[in-house]
Amino acid sequence: MKKHVVFLAAALFAVSAVAAFAATDALVGACIYKFDDTFMTGVRNAMRAEMDRQGGELEIVDSQNRQPAQNDQVDAYISKGANALIVNPVDRTAAQPLMEKAKAEGLPIVFVNREPYAEVMNAYDKIWYVGAKAEESGTQSGQIIADYFKANPKADKNGDGKIQYIMIRGEQGHQDATLRTEYSTKAMKDAGFEIVELGNDTANWDKVQATDKMKGFISAVGIDNIEAVLANNDDMALGAIEALKAEGYNMGDAAKYVPVVGVDATAPALEAMSKGEMLGTVLNDADNQGFAAVKVAVVAADDKPVTDESIGYTITDGKYIWIPYRPVTVENYKEFMK
Repeated sequence: MKKHVVFLAAALFAVSAVAAFAATDALVGACIYKFDDTFMTGVRNAMRAEMDRQGGELEIVDSQNRQPAQNDQVDAYISKGANALIVNPVDRTAAQPLMEKAKAEGLPIVFVNREPYAEVMNAYDKIWYVGAKAEESGTQSGQIIADYFKANPKADKNGDGKIQYIMIRGEQGHQDATLRTEYSTKAMKDAGFEIVELGNDTANWDKVQATDKMKGFISAVGIDNIEAVLANNDDMALGAIEALKAEGYNMGDAAKYVPVVGVDATAPALEAMSKGEMLGTVLNDADNQGFAAVKVAVVAADDKPVTDESIGYTITDGKYIWIPYRPVTVENYKEFMK
């Protein structure tokens, strides 16, 4: 008889342990603007890891860079009975209808990485945004270039005291592209440099597009006149490097090197830095953006107050969770390699 009591007690303990581990039984539906974006892949992986810790259920779908598809996906999650939504919008200007869908159902909605306009954020009490201040990344990327020119006077190829640069921008109208472009150039000026823009074009965060744009710049202005390249993300920086390598640059010969800086600190970018192909990048913390998005969604889905204490992140103005950027240089890039 004692043996049966022991077995029963053990079974009850196992059930209670599982129940204690499962912090939530919430179903969270997430939409990512496109799965083949390197940075958002990191965010997705972090979201899954965090939900594994929380014990709830997370479904993530690929919006394939189509806003109408994302709108339908949100409708499908609502019909399925999701308890909260996480949305990385295809188009930040289209966030209002998504917010209104959530508001009509009383569902918490967390936007990630692409910030809705303030009027959208202020129109609902169960809406949050997780992201980073793009101006920080712009400032830090510009500072990396400025520091390089201060430390390497020969980087000024023509000796005119100015930085002749190429700018490769992300998606037209995306706040990160706008602010990274503006603040990176401001940082170079604030460091005391005159700057001359030799070329500026959009490559939509895409490596292949950036390679094509960079080839065009090289043909138009001549590679010997290009002293620096700033790209709004790492994929585009790597695309620019492919074009430079096709000309025999950034392959180990110090006399044939153009400093290139990106943003995100993706694994491919860090690998390029380890080979001396890329000067630097800025950590856009995919892990903490993913972790924070899920924590907010789960706490809100469980109808608990979303506070600094309940999610483990600082909340600004009751709605914004800002994840700080960090500069990544040849001195510290190894810290960020996984």
